[in-house]
Amino acid sequence: MAVAFQLCAFAQQEAITGEGRKVLLWGNGTWTYADSFSPQRIKALPVAKLEIPETAPHDIVITHTGFSLLYNEAHEQASWVAYVLTKEKTAKIYERENKFIPDPAVKTGTACDRDYAGSGYDRGHLAPASDMGWSAVAMSESFYYSNISPQVPSFNRGVWKRLEELVRTWAVENDTVYVVTGPVLTQGLSTIGPNRVSVPRYYYKVVLDYTEPGIKGIGFILTNAPSGEPLQHFAVSIDSVEKVTGINFFPSLPDDQEAWIEKTVCIHDWTWKAAQTGNSGKKNMESKTSVQPAKAVQCKGITKDGKRCKNKTLNPSGYCYLHENQCR
Repeated sequence: MAVAFQLCAFAQQEAITGEGRKVLLWGNGTWTYADSFSPQRIKALPVAKLEIPETAPHDIVITHTGFSLLYNEAHEQASWVAYVLTKEKTAKIYERENKFIPDPAVKTGTACDRDYAGSGYDRGHLAPASDMGWSAVAMSESFYYSNISPQVPSFNRGVWKRLEELVRTWAVENDTVYVVTGPVLTQGLSTIGPNRVSVPRYYYKVVLDYTEPGIKGIGFILTNAPSGEPLQHFAVSIDSVEKVTGINFFPSLPDDQEAWIEKTVCIHDWTWKAAQTGNSGKKNMESKTSVQPAKAVQCKGITKDGKRCKNKTLNPSGYCYLHENQCR
């Protein structure tokens, strides 16, 4: 297959075959046709706790009213937060509370107000408060510090908010979506506060639509920085998010379905204009002239075959998430 390479507006790499067909090239060296996903080929099966990622025997999954999480004591925040969002749950009944408190279910203790005071970072929700407005208890629990992570204000109130709103649109359109979201936690991150809460450089979100017809999955990796780029820019396969985070998403799916859904992403199978499903209570900082969207540049990293990486990145270092370890 003859392939002509070109820079892509998305986080994955795009190429054109000699026959003129578009393909997506993944970081692990595999590829798929961009139009190859056929929603009709997958049949939904009864699967309990479909949103919960794979866990190790010693992991303690904490379950709250509206979401579950795995707490990472070393970084004082969740490694992942998982929840099911239905069309009915997008109808907000209870208003945002803004009362941040430690999570009593985390026996080792969580972050607290002192960690964020004067830090310059927002207390960014992982499971959005606006996704929990269907229950007073779920809304209150969404403000547990186990569901909070330090986010750059213009990221939290800008591109991250836009993605949250888009996921709510997908819940309305597809009836139900399964969401797993969190920070990319690595060694050497800067910290804030007396509890040394890690400040992530990246955040991820994976979404599964397991409702027939049109079963599909998609992932996102975003830099903790302001951006005015379209959300499609950050779309990747779920496999790509697994490679970056080391987390196995949706392990309860039948193996053949999991493999197909997670390796394939078809941008055109998703709606990209968010509907107004409720006010999250955040001020959108991207519209202010004082916040300039970051400009994506070609990664400076070198691939295993000695060539320059063709990914585009918003990371100030100039290296994408796959090659950040090459930054010196």
